[in-house]
Amino acid sequence: MALSKLSGDEQCIIFSQLCNTLDPGIAVAFGSTNSELWTLTQAPRQQLQADYEAATALCLKLGMQSCKALREAKEVHWYFEGLSSDDLALLGTLGSVLPALETLTLYEDGVGPEGVRRLAEKLGAGALPAVTSLDLYGAHVGDAGASALAAALGRGALPRLKHPQLGCTAIGDTGLVALAPALRRRPALEFLDIGSNPLGDKGLAALVAPPPPPAGAPPTTTGVLTKLKALYLNDTQITDAGCATLAAALDSGALPALETLYLYGTPASAAARATVRRAGLEVKRMRSW
Repeated sequence: MALSKLSGDEQCIIFSQLCNTLDPGIAVAFGSTNSELWTLTQAPRQQLQADYEAATALCLKLGMQSCKALREAKEVHWYFEGLSSDDLALLGTLGSVLPALETLTLYEDGVGPEGVRRLAEKLGAGALPAVTSLDLYGAHVGDAGASALAAALGRGALPRLKHPQLGCTAIGDTGLVALAPALRRRPALEFLDIGSNPLGDKGLAALVAPPPPPAGAPPTTTGVLTKLKALYLNDTQITDAGCATLAAALDSGALPALETLYLYGTPASAAARATVRRAGLEVKRMRSW
């Protein structure tokens, strides 16, 4: 159908679909095809320009020469770049226009508790579609950030996530209970570091042994961890009870691919850790002392 046959509203819908904060030229070119559309898209073009300028400033702050460099990057590793909560929120909005990105590392120990939460809240359905590795080690995620990340995963963000690095991020039981179902729904999950966090037995149970649904309820949709190869639980608050839960999960075959398990630095007794070791005889690398 010729463009001239479309109504103004229909042309505006096409314009909105072409808008890309990191590459606004296509939308602007489309908006200039006729005077009516140019007038109709004045306000969204101005917003697109403002968004592009903000994204450009963020790229320059992070040492990238242009928005094009970020748009085409497969790996992004940012270490102590002084990102603010506003910066992280902006990065979240860009998640939908980063189709090539596979690895995202954010070492930002100076970011307050709102930063990661705002980043996650801006990740919409399908955001960061190619990312397999998300490394937030040392950032202050907290329970609120973990809950926001769980919601983002529930919306369909990070659909190919394999390696979430969430160690030393201040996640407690509340955060892990919120996050666990979303992680279990990621069939490709292979590596999970949640060590050096204040989480304990309740959070661990939600991750490896969620309770069965009530009688008569539909089957659970929390998934399984059949491809998980490495689980880091070191320096957490897991006790003998948590070890018993983990041993039972291993005995039941709930973690069939597990090769690496770290349990050192927890309050659990040597006897309880030994129980886990016996249950996980197929685990190739286990540090429990």
